[in-house]
Amino acid sequence: MTGVLPDSALKAMIAGGAIASDEPVTSEQIQPASLDLRLGTTAIRVRASFLAGQGRSVRDRLSEFEMHRVDLTRGAVLEKGCVYVVPLMESLALPKGVSAVANAKSSTGRLDLLTRTITDGGVEFDRIPESYQGPLYAEICPRSFSVLVRPGMRLNQIRFRQGQAVLSDSALAALHAEERLVSGDALISEGLGFSVDLKPEGTDLVGYRAKPHTGVIDLDRIGQYDPTEFWEEIRTHEGRIILDPGAFYILVSREAVTIPPDYAAEMAPYLAMVGEFRVHYAGFFDPGFGHSTAGGAGSRGVLEVRCHEAPFVLEHGQVVGRLVYERMSSRPDRLYGAGIASNYQGQGLKLSKHFRSF
Repeated sequence: MTGVLPDSALKAMIAGGAIASDEPVTSEQIQPASLDLRLGTTAIRVRASFLAGQGRSVRDRLSEFEMHRVDLTRGAVLEKGCVYVVPLMESLALPKGVSAVANAKSSTGRLDLLTRTITDGGVEFDRIPESYQGPLYAEICPRSFSVLVRPGMRLNQIRFRQGQAVLSDSALAALHAEERLVSGDALISEGLGFSVDLKPEGTDLVGYRAKPHTGVIDLDRIGQYDPTEFWEEIRTHEGRIILDPGAFYILVSREAVTIPPDYAAEMAPYLAMVGEFRVHYAGFFDPGFGHSTAGGAGSRGVLEVRCHEAPFVLEHGQVVGRLVYERMSSRPDRLYGAGIASNYQGQGLKLSKHFRSF
């Protein structure tokens, strides 16, 4: 059956060897519609980001770009502004008809920790073609904060598909009429559009901007860091802000979105024509996100925004991205937020789980 493969199918792939690992896969890695990937024991500092290219292996290309190796066994710092390649514990032997797409996890994106998956023979980041057999690597570039990492940490995730089951605009409109996928009016055009909230009710706090000179963040320390040491508040009474080139922001969508149990969603890549910025490194939305059956009542989408070459005025209600919905091949055994460690169910404007509340 076509669609995104659920947790039960992931367990079958692990049992059958389509997903292999240096260490046994843990139950905590298996999400409703994706699998968390784990860092291995070594980080290779490279001169520049690269793709293996058709017919070439990542290992071969590393010999061209490697600067030095970092042993992660006892924990090591990946420095802001540097590029690293880390062999992952997991590898794949995908059957015919099954492809995969990878993405950063939510907490990874909220730290401006650019994390992409590369493969042997790969010509795109985060895209694994059907029948791929080989290792997986994470390319990691800390953009705002240096981070302390260890083997086994889960910075990115992978989602598997049997064929394609992306909803057309007409199917998405029908699903919205049945399930109400978004608060307010639904803007449906090649997915479900969403906009930025710069006029929140009862406050002038609209977001946070990463400070340029901060300490190291240990990714294992949850709820331990003082946010004022790493972030400055962004406030406005005007319903607009000016994004600074090179700066990183945490904002929130105006709409609360819902992912029904039989569907998954992915945030589509930003389009350059909508402005000088990129939105959202972490693009997977699992079945049950914001849905009543999983304890939700609609959840805002947290927007990880990086401004590019020119200052850019971002205004309240401006459309900044879209969610592309896909059918699941079958309903997951567990939903996002329903009895699993889902940090962002029912979220509003929220930093990563590493920070205490402001």
